[in-house]
Amino acid sequence: MLSHPQSLNAALVPGNLRRVHHIALNVKDMQESRHFYGNILGLHELTGDEVPKTLVDLVAAGKVANFVTPDGTVIDLFWEPDLSPPDPDPSRAFTRANHLAFDIAPQLFDTAIEVLKLHQIRIDHGPVTRPTGRGIYFYDPDGFLIEIRCDPI
Repeated sequence: MLSHPQSLNAALVPGNLRRVHHIALNVKDMQESRHFYGNILGLHELTGDEVPKTLVDLVAAGKVANFVTPDGTVIDLFWEPDLSPPDPDPSRAFTRANHLAFDIAPQLFDTAIEVLKLHQIRIDHGPVTRPTGRGIYFYDPDGFLIEIRCDPI
């Protein structure tokens, strides 16, 4: 524990934080969000013994759903039935987060765009091409901005 005033300048050093452990999102309609993250984006939903022990009761009650990306990042969806709808003006971003970006292999990028169109997912903008790769920005069921991006070929 840091207790001295001079330790206010102390900081974690690069490498102390190893990875993103999980991301928690509030959702208004759990079934719609489970469909979006599981069936449209293709993330694996944790079930049975895969569910973190601290969330088993909430998952059983339908108040939480957990998904995992291929790199092991967990996305927790917390059911908030009284969640306010997103701003009708999509250019007004959430105040504390801008977007969540998923990486995809360059050869699958166009397929991802077609899947989004097939499911009539609301596209914010894109696809865009930059020196860092290609990206497309769209909304989840609760109006949170999501990006699928790939490195340049």
